[in-house]
Amino acid sequence: MQIVFNEISAAELSRLPTQEQFKILEAMNIQPSDLEGDILKKRFGVLSRGQGDLFRCRAGDYRIYFAVNEGNVRVHRVLHANTLADFLFRSNLKSSEDDELAKSKNFWKLIDEGKSTLKVW
Repeated sequence: MQIVFNEISAAELSRLPTQEQFKILEAMNIQPSDLEGDILKKRFGVLSRGQGDLFRCRAGDYRIYFAVNEGNVRVHRVLHANTLADFLFRSNLKSSEDDELAKSKNFWKLIDEGKSTLKVW
């Protein structure tokens, strides 16, 4: 199993201080056995769209959005919580964060921006 960053998420992570980077990777702490069953769904927030799930890991002031594909963890975005809160405020979301994010075209556009660019970390 590898953790694979797309170009955008790798850039977002690299802009952070080293200690914050370690905290983020530690918060994810995904083992190969976690990819089986519903373990990830119990540990992380889940946003569903079409054929796959996107997981949200909270690490202090940051949110990491990732998916599991072919036995690898693919990180789509690393966002500061205030950035996400700003997004939620501008979008006037009123119910659960995961449900509303899953319905938001703007959120998925943000996630899909770097989908085709991958960088192995």
